[in-house]
Order: sequence, then structure tokens, then C-alpha cells
Amino acid sequence: MIQRTPILNFFTHLILILGVVVVFFPIYVTFIGSTQTAEQIMTSNPISLLPGSNIVESYRFALFGGKTEAGASVSPALPMMGISLASALIIAIGKIAISILSAFAIVYFRFPARNIVFWMVFVTLMLPVEVRIGPTYEVVSNPGMLNTMSGLTVPLIASATATFLFRQFFMTVPDELVEAARMDGAGPMRFFKDVLLPLSKTSMAALFVIQFIYGWNQYLWPLLVTTDEKMYPIVMGIKRLIFGEVYIEWNVVMATAILPCCRRPWS
Repeated sequence: MIQRTPILNFFTHLILILGVVVVFFPIYVTFIGSTQTAEQIMTSNPISLLPGSNIVESYRFALFGGKTEAGASVSPALPMMGISLASALIIAIGKIAISILSAFAIVYFRFPARNIVFWMVFVTLMLPVEVRIGPTYEVVSNPGMLNTMSGLTVPLIASATATFLFRQFFMTVPDELVEAARMDGAGPMRFFKDVLLPLSKTSMAALFVIQFIYGWNQYLWPLLVTTDEKMYPIVMGIKRLIFGEVYIEWNVVMATAILPCCRRPWS
């Protein structure tokens, strides 16, 4: 057992504070850049660490778009954030719903080749979207799901990782709970609803955060299945701001990059 001492506490907190500073500093620099003009960002070397006076203009262009004084056309980030939020929520909730039901069936139901079915699901970890991008795109394009929310989310909903995590958790649930529920006359779905779901709240919350970030940060898949600007997520919007114009409005880019930080599930 480690004994707590004032010196150990001091160094522990010092390391934690340094870690927070290292992680937070790039976000702070991005925010400072969003309060300045593009000219100030390009001409100052190094960039000023004090807030500027252009914060209202930068965030107005980031949220609602328009033409800047330099003539650059900026697409509004607000609709793109809505697309990203909707797709991330659908992916996160869909992954949890499908995975927890799959794990429940694998652990608590006896059927032929049960372990083979599980390992077939688990092996798909070796085939992420980037590997099966061609067949997945064809499956989405044939039914006309391009430029739709279903095309953005359905191919990303299945998750072998979440199924594996729920399976491992369900295997730690005492068998006495199953027997008690059976003696009380509870069927499989009643046992799932009243016993397993409450016990899985922590795992579901952790997976929701992970899968929400996974869905929010998607770039390659939306780049393939969306050609309509109305269906662009925010990640594609930021990419277009950097590479879409000869003159880059860096203040608007940084303001757009800061905005999603306010829409994460823990904020």
C-alpha cells in the first residue's frame, strides 16, 4: 500500500496540472486565434496569447457563413454541427442497442454454434470501414442511400468491440440473479430490462462517450457518401475551410474548430 505524504501529493498534483496544461494549451491557442483577424494571425510571429477584438465577427461567420472582407466564401457551421450531432447520436445509441442485445443473446441463450457466432462477430474487428470501403459504398449506393442520414449512420452502427465488452460484463453477473429472476416468473426480456440494463448503466455511459466521439469525428465515410453540402458534417466543413479557398480565413477556421467542443456529451 502506498503511503500518502505531502511531498508525494505535491508531485502527483504537479504532474496532473502539467498534463492539463499540455492538453489545454492547443485549445487555448485555437480560441485566441478565433478572437483575432486573419491578418493578425498571419503577420504575428509567434501568435499573440492575448484575446483579440474580433471574436464576434469570427463566430458570426463560423456559425452563419457569408463572404468575408477578403472575398472568401464561408459555409455556415450551424447546419453541419446539426448533421454531426444527429449522426453521432444515432451511431452511439444504435451501437449500444445492437451490441447489448447481441451480447445478451450470446451469453444467456443456448443455441448451436453459439461460440462460433461470437467469434464471427469478433473477427470483424479486423475489417474496419476503411478496409471494406468499396463493398460498403456499393451496398449503400444501390438502395439510393447516398446523401441521406441513413447512409451516413447505418454502415457504422454495428460494433464488435461493444458486443465483446457487454459479453464480458454479462459473464461476470452471478448466476444466482438469473435463478432468482426465473423463480419470480420473469422471462428473458423482463430479466434483461429489470436486471441487466440497470447493472449496465456504467458500461453504457462509457461506450456512449466513446462511440459519440467516433461518430462525430468521422471524415472518410461522409466524404464518400455525401455530395450535397446540406449533408456535410462539421469535420468536412473544417476541412473545406482550410483547403477550399486560396486565402484562408484562419480566424474563422479556428472559431469553427472551437464550436464542436461545446457540443460534446460531457459539456
